[in-house]
Amino acid sequence: MAISLPENLIPSDPRFGCGPSLIQLDDLTRLQEKGPHLLGTSHRKEPVRALCREIQQNLKDYLSVPDDYSIVLGNGGATILFDMIGLGLVRKRIAHHVCGEFSAKWFKASDRIPWIAAEKTTVDYGQPNSVFLTEGFDVVACTLNETSTGVMNTRLPEVGEDCLLAVDATSGAGQIACDLSRVDVFFFSPQKVFASEGGLFVAILSPKAKARIEEIAALDRYIPVFADWRLALSNSEQQQTYNTPAVVTLFLFARQAERMNALGFEEVERQAAEKAAWLYQWAQEKTYLSAFVTDPAARSTTVAAIDVADTINVDKLTRYLDEQGLVHGIEGYRALGRNQLRIALFHNIAFEDLKKLTALIDFLIQSGEFNA
Repeated sequence: MAISLPENLIPSDPRFGCGPSLIQLDDLTRLQEKGPHLLGTSHRKEPVRALCREIQQNLKDYLSVPDDYSIVLGNGGATILFDMIGLGLVRKRIAHHVCGEFSAKWFKASDRIPWIAAEKTTVDYGQPNSVFLTEGFDVVACTLNETSTGVMNTRLPEVGEDCLLAVDATSGAGQIACDLSRVDVFFFSPQKVFASEGGLFVAILSPKAKARIEEIAALDRYIPVFADWRLALSNSEQQQTYNTPAVVTLFLFARQAERMNALGFEEVERQAAEKAAWLYQWAQEKTYLSAFVTDPAARSTTVAAIDVADTINVDKLTRYLDEQGLVHGIEGYRALGRNQLRIALFHNIAFEDLKKLTALIDFLIQSGEFNA
């Protein structure tokens, strides 16, 4: 397929995927300089512990983490916490609020544990949760930003004194506001807004959550070592992870957290809102596009899902962009099965590149080469 593209439509960086996200390549230069004194170092030694300590302090400042909360770092990614919460924090009953593929996976993880009861309330994909299950549950699970659908849940349920509120914030943490003083377990992976690699989790725990860890640990219940909150918490209090981490992941995370903390959360949030407004306005103005999330207040400022008219072959379009090295990672979420684009609005994606991306997609669609 021979298409002559105007140079001014080509983004300076092709990465618009919803995770892993756009890593700052300059950080690799910084890593190379520091490498002989960091890479290949035991995670019990000061160079790696200093990275963990730096991440914890920057997150505490940036996210306004209450002083009596703990910031836990561990291996396995956020998905492992689906199991860790069910195994080590739920007494008897957990309520799940499902609004997409990832919140559904979390429910399934809890539902597989035979000694707890998991119940769910589900909304149509593309809708935020608005009715909450709380009565009679000792853990309530919500998703801040559903990565599969681009739904943002800024309204969280109120829970009682004896109940924990757990929030999966994987694709929203760092860019979507959340009052952590209302949350007991706030967790995410750093390969989204925080522009690192996968394989690491962050769990921010309230005093209530830490007390529950001890309570559950005292029961005669099977908890595998990988899911032992006591080990994860005690190691994090020593600025380290229980198992050997990927040091490159920690380094990239630390550098991004440092940059974002220097800007401050309000400025990062403002930039995100500006990019989101541009993208959703673009979708509204084009007859062949529409935002998948119909409620403007629930449209994510980190992950935008855009429906495309059936007259256009989106698979062919995204494959062309990928093969030409122009744009990577904007395919719709596979399990939804929609003719759709899914575009990240994470912090490192430049506004000017987002403008070029939308103009490039328009140009290609209007060329007629991608008609279904």
